[in-house]
Amino acid sequence: MEYFLLILGLLLMIVGIIGSLLPALPGPPISWVGILLLYFCSGMETNYWLLGTTLVIAVVIGILDYVIPAQGTKYFGGSKYGIWGTNIGLVIGIFAPIPFGFLIGPFVGALVGELIYNSQEKGRAFKAAAGSFIGFLAGTFMKLLVSLLFFGLFCVLVWQNRGIWF
Repeated sequence: MEYFLLILGLLLMIVGIIGSLLPALPGPPISWVGILLLYFCSGMETNYWLLGTTLVIAVVIGILDYVIPAQGTKYFGGSKYGIWGTNIGLVIGIFAPIPFGFLIGPFVGALVGELIYNSQEKGRAFKAAAGSFIGFLAGTFMKLLVSLLFFGLFCVLVWQNRGIWF
């Protein structure tokens, strides 16, 4: 059973790292579940502080993943139309059958939203769309960093308790 939990945890870590790059999967929360699975192995002493802290981090990052692109749009002069366009474009971009749709979607969504709001100010609309893209990249980087840190923590925990598996 311990080997199964270790392998499943490792797979969840890999899926979490991939999920931090793809908006369809919540990378850090998936990685957190991988850490949690280690504590179901007999012989592992449960560290509630570690689990609680990493859970809070995973939840906050999961929420910020949706907030940051919208705030990037707002910071660069976007309106609520641009913010809604960013979110709608992100969802459409995930499912669009085009390469890198998840990158193009928030940008195009914010641009279309801003042009609907005011079609006379194309420069402002483009600036807001660029803000959306920068926000999306910042959120993706943040998720990737946290997922990689969780993977490192997973490896440390496995190494410290290697007697359980090896």
